[in-house]
Amino acid sequence: MSPIGGVLFDIDGVLMTSWRPVPGAAETVSTLRSNDVACAFLTNTTSKTREQISEALTDAGIEVHADEIVTAATLTADHLRTRYPGARCVLLNSGRIADDLPGVEWVDSDPDVVVLGGAGEQFTHEALSRVYDWMCQGVPVVAMHRSLMWTTAEGLRIDTGMYLTGMESASGRTATAVGKPAPLGFQTSAERMGVDPDLVVMVGDDLDNDVLAAQVVGMRGMLVRTGKFRQERLDRHARDQYAMQPAFVVDSVADLPTVLEIGR
Repeated sequence: MSPIGGVLFDIDGVLMTSWRPVPGAAETVSTLRSNDVACAFLTNTTSKTREQISEALTDAGIEVHADEIVTAATLTADHLRTRYPGARCVLLNSGRIADDLPGVEWVDSDPDVVVLGGAGEQFTHEALSRVYDWMCQGVPVVAMHRSLMWTTAEGLRIDTGMYLTGMESASGRTATAVGKPAPLGFQTSAERMGVDPDLVVMVGDDLDNDVLAAQVVGMRGMLVRTGKFRQERLDRHARDQYAMQPAFVVDSVADLPTVLEIGR
């Protein structure tokens, strides 16, 4: 086993499901911290701010500080300020996350940029039709992520990527996605830990958006069989002899210390 300098966690489906802790998650994070392994948390969750996510994790017994969390919203704010300074932006998102998007001007109509967060009850027929109309007019669309689904205690729920794929196909235009699987979030997280990417293990329940995307930037990916994990997806991928494979596949985040030989 080569050295491990830091561990980067996805949150939903790895540490929490429907904001209830996965068994063994708190113990795993505690073991890493007690062995001086840096931790960071990268999430496409757009229903809560970093402060709210930190509170939810801490309440569940997983001690996480807000400044250790990188969200799709914070990455999007940086992108908007850099790429579209002073732009008037319309936001469609399920959740109040303005605190993670400082310095962005929000409007209700006539936008310079349309920003899409996570899907939810706000993604109505009328709201999505307005987004599609603006897209057809050439207004840039920035998506905090293009995840296709997420998991809840009641089952799978479709996410922004499902809608976005259809609108892109129909309009002939392409949106910019900022969160996972784009490299920026993984690189930003490694910088916050002060650890080179090749010394980081990324733990996720999504083979493509978490694990393989992290491996593209030099991290080692650990796929957990919780959350949105589906065995048939892994089986199909494993049959491709030319495809990159995850470095580790484990039943749960609780197995991480044993697999990485930490705290033994």
